[in-house]
Amino acid sequence: MASEYGELEPWYEHLYAVLHRLVRQALAPAASTPGSRALDAGCGTGLQTAILGELGHAAHGLDLSAALLGVARRTLGTVPLVRGDVTALPYRDRAFDAVACCGSTLSFVADAGQALRELGRVLRPGGRLLLECEGRFSLDLGWAWLSGLTGDWLGYGVRPGEVWDAARAGTGESRLPYPGYGALRLFTVGELRRLLRAAGLSPVRTWGIHSVTNLLPSTVLHRRRLGPVTAGAYRLLRGMDAAIAPSAVAVRLANSVVMLARKDGLR
Repeated sequence: MASEYGELEPWYEHLYAVLHRLVRQALAPAASTPGSRALDAGCGTGLQTAILGELGHAAHGLDLSAALLGVARRTLGTVPLVRGDVTALPYRDRAFDAVACCGSTLSFVADAGQALRELGRVLRPGGRLLLECEGRFSLDLGWAWLSGLTGDWLGYGVRPGEVWDAARAGTGESRLPYPGYGALRLFTVGELRRLLRAAGLSPVRTWGIHSVTNLLPSTVLHRRRLGPVTAGAYRLLRGMDAAIAPSAVAVRLANSVVMLARKDGLR
């Protein structure tokens, strides 16, 4: 997908419009920390990496995909980019003042707890981490279940039992097949907070993206162009979704949960 990664479908246009506003708000370097360094963990083609640089950080990027890193190198120039795994980061302890881990990176790794411990390890005390990952109880999960019951007319490619298992996982790991990409781990807000605290990170603030926009099935929005009626409805829902992103309801029902955390004490 590397060659088409930058051609954003309507679904991703909204996700990144809101997410990148949050990156700018949450990870801007403090005036008292000149020479700050920031890592984009799971950088893909470098969308967040570029923003970290624009904010004034010395930006670094890491990703598993050589093809995506190739695109990033062509667009980011001399920014240091490394092929690596977020569960075993090739950086020294306390190397960064800020870390962004977006693009659902945490939802794709096998051991989210280990990934968060590594992200915490490379942060300096007081450093900030901004996570974006897949939420468990979105309305879109309901669309996927309904689609599976009725012959997959919406094209989610998952069976009703798989959706049911992901929704009722309780305190265990919730995973949902994502055709073409493998299995996605779905997180509750409480689960994320527990994992962050276990990694020495304190949750600060949470947002939800794609909550009310889920009144439209996500598969309808994963296309290059929308019809005029759908586009009009989506514009209205996008405005509402962005406005309520910090609310508890949006966070609970969002496809994408965004959480800001800070590294504790003197670790």
